[in-house]
Amino acid sequence: MRALRLALLALAALVFGPLSASAQIDRLPKVHARLVGEGGEIAPGGRLAIAFEQKIRPGWHTYWQNPGEAGAPTTLGWKLPPGWSADAIAWPYPKHLPVGPLMDYGYEGQVWLLTAVHAPADAVPGTRVTLRATGSWLVCKEVCVPEDGAVELPLTVAANPTPPSPAIKAAFAAARAKLPQASPWPMVYAATTDRLDLYLRARALAAARPAKADFFPLTEGQIRGAEPQTLGLAKDGIVLRMAPAAKFAANAAHPPLSGVLVLTSKDGSVQALDVKASPGAVPPARFEDTATRAGFGLLLALLFAFVGGLILNLMPCVLPILAMKAVALSSAAGAHPRQTAREGFAYSIGAVLSMVALGGLLVALRAGGEAIGWGFQLQQPVVVAGFALLIFAVGLNLSGVFEIAGLAAGEGLTRKGGTAGAFFTGVLAVAVAAPCTAPFMAAALGFALTQPAATALAVFLALGLGFAAPFALIGISPRLLRVLPKPGAWMLRLRQLLAFPMYGAAVWLVWVLAQQAGANAVLAVLAAMVALALAAWLWNAGRNASSRWRTATTVLALAAFVLTLLGLGAVQKLGTVTQAAQAATQTAHLPSEPYTAARLAALREQNRAIFVNATAAWCITCLVNEQVAFSDSAVEAAFARHKVAYLVADWTNRNPEITRLLETYQRSGVPLYLYFAPGAANAKILPQILTPGELTAAITSAH
Repeated sequence: MRALRLALLALAALVFGPLSASAQIDRLPKVHARLVGEGGEIAPGGRLAIAFEQKIRPGWHTYWQNPGEAGAPTTLGWKLPPGWSADAIAWPYPKHLPVGPLMDYGYEGQVWLLTAVHAPADAVPGTRVTLRATGSWLVCKEVCVPEDGAVELPLTVAANPTPPSPAIKAAFAAARAKLPQASPWPMVYAATTDRLDLYLRARALAAARPAKADFFPLTEGQIRGAEPQTLGLAKDGIVLRMAPAAKFAANAAHPPLSGVLVLTSKDGSVQALDVKASPGAVPPARFEDTATRAGFGLLLALLFAFVGGLILNLMPCVLPILAMKAVALSSAAGAHPRQTAREGFAYSIGAVLSMVALGGLLVALRAGGEAIGWGFQLQQPVVVAGFALLIFAVGLNLSGVFEIAGLAAGEGLTRKGGTAGAFFTGVLAVAVAAPCTAPFMAAALGFALTQPAATALAVFLALGLGFAAPFALIGISPRLLRVLPKPGAWMLRLRQLLAFPMYGAAVWLVWVLAQQAGANAVLAVLAAMVALALAAWLWNAGRNASSRWRTATTVLALAAFVLTLLGLGAVQKLGTVTQAAQAATQTAHLPSEPYTAARLAALREQNRAIFVNATAAWCITCLVNEQVAFSDSAVEAAFARHKVAYLVADWTNRNPEITRLLETYQRSGVPLYLYFAPGAANAKILPQILTPGELTAAITSAH
């Protein structure tokens, strides 16, 4: 692919450049090249260091020996007198050169590519020779231009060569300082599907805390160059975290990692090391991610997580459970204030512990190489079906089909049963909140999942505390429940009314399941719902029956529940993942195509306006935005007028490529909305809750 791209670029530069008087590329060379010798004399059989100097015009760049994701390295072809020879180029360390979504490695300004020539032993002192070479290079800005140039250097063979001038000696010393050196410290690496950690066991480096580290692979296919590189501090060294190329991470042969590591100290000094690392054990490290460097630190992440947790209580699935528990506590607040306080605390503890447990599971899975984010559990059809059955059961309970201590209003408020019921209600509330991402949550969770486990769990703890805060306040002061109306018949009616949002949530989850696993899985979960309803009814009917009938109804209820479990198991067996998920999240009015990193890169090379919609069928906020914002006629007109390419990154089912997109913008879940204006270096991140006006303004203001 690189060779084809270079060929096309060169052809365009050579063919189309001369045809247009208004061409953007002028005819003047972009690089001035010459040979510089470390002295003007060489001894017979001696060696002389030579630099191939490139002075590059501002805004342009040439390439390192591995040019990165595009480009071509400089070559040097020698024409030497008989018996003379020249060494290969010794490459100084490069710099990262982002070009749209690609990452190149190369040089800007001025660069000396060092080599050396060797005179034959029989060279005659006093002889004048001219060393000639032809350099070829690709120089790029917005476009790439192939250039070449003939260079020469006159020399004199001398029995006792004159030492170089101080200025030349200093210039060559500066050039040699940019050459990578063998590492004095051992290096190993560890790779998973979504991260590659390079470890240098060097206490001195850990103590000095380098300000920056940059890795440049010697060959393609080792890392994803455009992904960020994050420096971390370990106990006895440093760890550089990168994103591995898929084939490199999947290679069971564990190939060596080779390249150049450039360490920049706090005083600006630079040390370049050759990297030849084999697989090995990498210790835990503390990382400073891009969000931290941008000013998004732990304290702000904790605040965002807490506020996001508070807002999460207002989500459609959570609010009925919240209201249901508040009514239950209100019914007994006067007669049992201590029990009310206990239940408030029990609910809060259940919510906090389950939130931290969910976060811990997410962190552990990511540490094991899984490319997942917030809401990951809903990317498994069997889990979606399980949630649908659970929420359906809650709806049946609210409708009075059966009773569970802690869920029924005014019942089960004994010390043991009520407290246990409150605890598991908190657990349930977190479970049904999982599909939702509230405002402020995205940035906080995106930060958390780039941090060490302890920091990540602290953010999830703050999220859980925010989520549990309303009932924690009730535990502290049960008198707060006095703002609710006095207990009465209205509580039963409200309880029954709250069942319908739960039924609606169950229907929605069945729809999500349809997008993931097709009609067979929907049939299985609907049959399981019928069996579950029958089991609940039989169980409740047997409570007040005679002993003979109580036994019969209990057996039948258990049999119906077994059928429920069999239906749940059938979801996994019958469900075949389809491509329907891709179509489900596309709006009816906006023509779209599936997101891939390659497609995004291709569109950006075409200088197109691009809108990326990272969404999922199980994301409530996403669905609301698509109905409110993306279906608006003004938005449709703006997309058409500005020829916006619309890419849908559907995360309904697991997709590591979309996970990497989210991580690039420090997000752990959907929605994520990105707008790339034509020619813009970076994407504009739009709010998670969109209006037609905001969406239209984002597109029109960039033109």
